[in-house]
Amino acid sequence: MLKVKSLCAGVAASTMALMFIAPSIITPARAESAQEQSAREQSQIPTCTKRLGTIAIVEPETNWWTQYGLGSPEALLKVFVMRSGCFGLVDRGKGMAAIQAERALASSGDLRQGSNQGKGQIKTADYVLVPDLVSKNSNAGGFNVGGLIGGFIGGPVGGLVGGINISKKTADVVLTVTDVRSSEQVAMTEGHSKKSDLSWGGGGGAFGWSGFGAAGASGYADTEIGQVITLAYIDAYRNLISQLGGLPANASEANEMQSVTMNRPGRLYSSPSTKAKVVRPLDAGMMLYPTGNKDGVWWEVKDELGNQGWTSSLNFELAK
Repeated sequence: MLKVKSLCAGVAASTMALMFIAPSIITPARAESAQEQSAREQSQIPTCTKRLGTIAIVEPETNWWTQYGLGSPEALLKVFVMRSGCFGLVDRGKGMAAIQAERALASSGDLRQGSNQGKGQIKTADYVLVPDLVSKNSNAGGFNVGGLIGGFIGGPVGGLVGGINISKKTADVVLTVTDVRSSEQVAMTEGHSKKSDLSWGGGGGAFGWSGFGAAGASGYADTEIGQVITLAYIDAYRNLISQLGGLPANASEANEMQSVTMNRPGRLYSSPSTKAKVVRPLDAGMMLYPTGNKDGVWWEVKDELGNQGWTSSLNFELAK
């Protein structure tokens, strides 16, 4: 009998002990708050120790974002580019329109003397970046954004655009980078995000990405679908920077030289001297292609038939 009581007492003591230690064993890990996840996702925007070139961001052809009360994804990607430091950013949108207005004032003589504004000052974009949705070839149905846009604009476009699903809170986006000199498409990456990627609960405003609205990317920080799209573009931008690691240090030098046009008759010589053998005569208006080799005013060029030689740069101008 004493053994039974002793055993029961031991079980009771063990049970009491478990009652005190069990909570520490079964308590689930604390859920990540929206603010914490916001900071974590922002930290995943890649940064570069040196620039990969100069880039212009332009809007895709279909302005799907207006259906959600969102700003253009062009503004969103500008924030990423500025924070990453991977590219120099040139404005080819509203800022460029304002610049042209200033230059019109300069050309009409209305600006003050010494304003130092004129031709030859605008920086060239090495690349163009287009942020868009992943296209789908099948008809977009249900709540897919393709079906929604199709209801507004009609035609086949509604069936081609299909990167957002409203009911599932998912977004599939694409970033395309094109070399402005060669027109070569040097990169295309996709990004994906879904509602379960985020810690909802405090409402869309709890996401707390500052600066998006001020940059013109309105609606991406304070709406659910806007936040999903934002994370999808971060995913795509992260993939993009990884893919572009092999870009040349100087995009201008890596491309073919700009063609030239003879503005007066001349000759093509076998070497940079008028005493060298004449390869062929050159007529005014003829287009030539520089190889990049120079010797004073002499440039090595090729004609459209493949003939190669030297001619004086005093006899030609950049092709227009």
